[in-house]
Amino acid sequence: MLKKIFIIFGHNRYKSGSSFNAAIRDTFIEEAKKKGHEIDLVNVYDEKQIKFWDGGGPDEQILDYRKRLEQADIMMVMSPCHNYIMNSATENFIANVFTPPWAFKYKKVFRNYGFPVPNMLKGKTAIISMTYGGPSFFVSAIIQQIPRRIKKMVFSGLCGMKVKYLRFYEVLPDMPKEIFEKHMEKVRKTAQQL
Repeated sequence: MLKKIFIIFGHNRYKSGSSFNAAIRDTFIEEAKKKGHEIDLVNVYDEKQIKFWDGGGPDEQILDYRKRLEQADIMMVMSPCHNYIMNSATENFIANVFTPPWAFKYKKVFRNYGFPVPNMLKGKTAIISMTYGGPSFFVSAIIQQIPRRIKKMVFSGLCGMKVKYLRFYEVLPDMPKEIFEKHMEKVRKTAQQL
């Protein structure tokens, strides 16, 4: 079944050939298009800068992103991991777009306690693609799992989306070609299995 995929690409080096993350994006898009899927791409650093979230209502830019997300079957968010979070531009995109009551609502149970109820994105698929540069086993095995788990809580726990992952560890500037190709094959398989 053909799907519409909304990609949020958050890397300052977003042009093709400029970064490992751009290679992931381009490989994923190429493979998804071979399967007939439709791509809606937002290069966060190429867009008009989103204001910092201040608790106010969404502007036209945010409303447009939300409409595009509603029309998509799959959302893919791509970012390098900086200081154990996605980079600040991607985090700001998420903070502005995935807010209540559009993304989720709260159901009050007792006093001020309750639980989130997914809204507009419930049942859609979210693919979280993150790259990590830490060569330490402890950092890779334990610490670097925290950012993806936090994002899972946002997309699955709050928004009711089904979450899949693309994770790349020890992404260093001098990556051997065979390791690079192994990573790209993982990206192709992810696109083929949509």
